Amino acid sequence: MPSFSWRVWPALVLLLLPSPVAAEEASLLEGWHDVWLFRFLVNVLGYSTIIIPGYFLISYFKRTNYLETGSGICFPLIKTCVFGSEAKTGLLEDVSVTPRSEADSGSSVKQVVKLIFCAAGLQVSYLTWGVLQERVMTRSYGSTTPEEAGEKFKDSQFLVFMNRILALTVSGLWCLMFKQPRHGAPMYKYSFASLSNIMSSWCQYEALKYISFPTQVLAKASKVIPVMLMGKIVSHKSYEYWEYFTAVLISLGVSMFLLSSTPSKQPSTVTTFSGIVILIGYIVFDSFTSNWQDNLFKYKMSSVQMMFGVNLFSCLFTVGSLLEQGAFFDSVAFMTRHSEFAFHAVLLSVCSACGQLFIFYTISQFGAAVFTIIMTLRQAIAILLSCFLYDHAVTIVGGFGVGVVFLALFLRVYARRRMKSGRRLAAPLGQKV
Repeated sequence: MPSFSWRVWPALVLLLLPSPVAAEEASLLEGWHDVWLFRFLVNVLGYSTIIIPGYFLISYFKRTNYLETGSGICFPLIKTCVFGSEAKTGLLEDVSVTPRSEADSGSSVKQVVKLIFCAAGLQVSYLTWGVLQERVMTRSYGSTTPEEAGEKFKDSQFLVFMNRILALTVSGLWCLMFKQPRHGAPMYKYSFASLSNIMSSWCQYEALKYISFPTQVLAKASKVIPVMLMGKIVSHKSYEYWEYFTAVLISLGVSMFLLSSTPSKQPSTVTTFSGIVILIGYIVFDSFTSNWQDNLFKYKMSSVQMMFGVNLFSCLFTVGSLLEQGAFFDSVAFMTRHSEFAFHAVLLSVCSACGQLFIFYTISQFGAAVFTIIMTLRQAIAILLSCFLYDHAVTIVGGFGVGVVFLALFLRVYARRRMKSGRRLAAPLGQKV
């Protein structure tokens, strides 16, 4: 077991302290691992053992002007990772993908079939993913009767690693099979989005230990508010009045749902202060990820290249942290003890990776507005499905709050579409003048 593991601390304490004190200290340290904040800080410590040396290496190569003075077998690798192609010559038009204008010119029957295919793929992938996510994090494995306690899986980071390793494999194979734009971004720039992405995913899994799945879905729907704030801070974006109005409606609906929530039959899914804090962490990290990825797209990369770059660093960070904590082999041992969990974890990863590919295909064929409508419907169905399968109670006021949230989301889609169509009509008039 690695020397960095938190599990060796009690053993060291036993050696250094008298036995009664050592036993008390060991018990205390073991208890700390049940605190989510401690697990979060341990994960961050694991990431820092990769980030800090990487930072100094990148600074060294830039300071010594390695791009002009370097040579040897490692030069192409270092150039790709640290410098990239600053000329940003990659063009999305280089990719052999059918443009949307050509796809739109096809028969209406084909378009309807494509739309049904995309909607079904997104719904099946993410509804299955949501149900499994709640099953893995809130229910026990190994109990044959209701009286048996069973064993719960606790390491959210391992699930993040499972998702990312499969997504890396799928995106890598896609890049090999289909022509992509010439890559120009320095590889290390993916690490920023990757770090915030794995932290947001960890928070997403961890939050289910403290809040209900419907609460999590509504909180994810309300992330447009911090995304707008991050857009102003990171990208200096400006927003229309209707975007602020719908953001206020969403926050109002979420507040109504949270304030009216009642404890469910499962005590592990009661909304708690820890759950709210973890959800806020998820929203902040996820908002940073999307805005940083928007900035990265200035290099004219494809979405699958973005998927590959982010997941590459995500695998590096998570497997490094898991090995340092000694949690990787514990999670694998849990999989070997509970074949049902192994099946759920693999299926969870498959749904996540397939869902990402369906996202890219749907947006390329029908645009972001249609995609948003499909995913908004998916969120509503996910809440109903979770309430049905896991006995979550929703009051009348809470249900009204859910309706307000989804009304605001549809208003956003409608307003954005009207604004884009208005711009298209204004462009030809401007050209005539």
